[in-house]
Amino acid sequence: MNDISVFSGSAHPAFATEICSILGVELLPAHIVRFSNDCLQVQLRANCRQQDVYIVQPLVPPVQDHLVELLLMLDAARGASAAQITAVIPHYAYARSDKKDAPRISIGGRLVADLLTTAGASRVLTMTLHTPQVHGFFSVPVDHLTAIAELAEHFRSRDLTNTVVVSPDLGNAKAASQLARLLDLQVAAGSKQRLADDWVVIDAIVGDVDGKNVIILDDEIATGGSIIELLKRLRERNVQHISLACTHGLFTAAALERLSAADLDEILTTNTVPLAPEKRLPNLVVRSVAPLFAEAIRRIHLGESVSSLFSNVSTHA
Repeated sequence: MNDISVFSGSAHPAFATEICSILGVELLPAHIVRFSNDCLQVQLRANCRQQDVYIVQPLVPPVQDHLVELLLMLDAARGASAAQITAVIPHYAYARSDKKDAPRISIGGRLVADLLTTAGASRVLTMTLHTPQVHGFFSVPVDHLTAIAELAEHFRSRDLTNTVVVSPDLGNAKAASQLARLLDLQVAAGSKQRLADDWVVIDAIVGDVDGKNVIILDDEIATGGSIIELLKRLRERNVQHISLACTHGLFTAAALERLSAADLDEILTTNTVPLAPEKRLPNLVVRSVAPLFAEAIRRIHLGESVSSLFSNVSTHA
């Protein structure tokens, strides 16, 4: 691993530090300055000529600032003659913008993919895209990791008798099925219609949940609107214990207030998104996926298969 250089933007340096600790390499310094005219400037303060460079930056609020930081860091690495540059984006925020579903709107997921490659990314490493087809927007290789096995590991040691995995919508049902099969459980899904960014309606649940314990699985939780709506339908079916699991715990707006009042047994998420101390509810559990990213980086650097990291999930699914 002598020819590897890892840098971090300001979005989640603790995640980059954990990755470097696992790999046994130093997190190299970067200097980010905001000028009086609000422009950003980035300087990579370590030599990366002919190095295999990894820049760690999830696209979390403030998303636009962190995106521009990442673009500038990619450009700086390219200008410093890096041999290969991988953008490590644990959470890719623009994956929600994947299609033209209204007149005269932009497709942000594709535009940001183009910006990343234009800035200098020769590869992208990410996890659990909200819409999997965004993978195809990139003109460079993309390694798309999943946290399903890590989430499943959390539940393995407990009694899952009379438990069912529930997806808030049919779009996430495939991931819910993967988790259910790893845990040898049945799966159900909500029939959801999104009317606005923070307004959804779930009018039915497909599957048997009556009187059962449930594990709700979603790819990300932002405002929590979908979860609250799903909980209403589940409680109409007299469910018992409720666990909530997601990969990206954004918890924006009033999400924490909503979830703390929802009487959930536990909330499980990963550390793809930084969580401030005030967001750590008593029933919140955070599992680290830094080891998975570190192993993926090691394999990319050594030219080994990355897909085999989650082949067990695919096999079971």
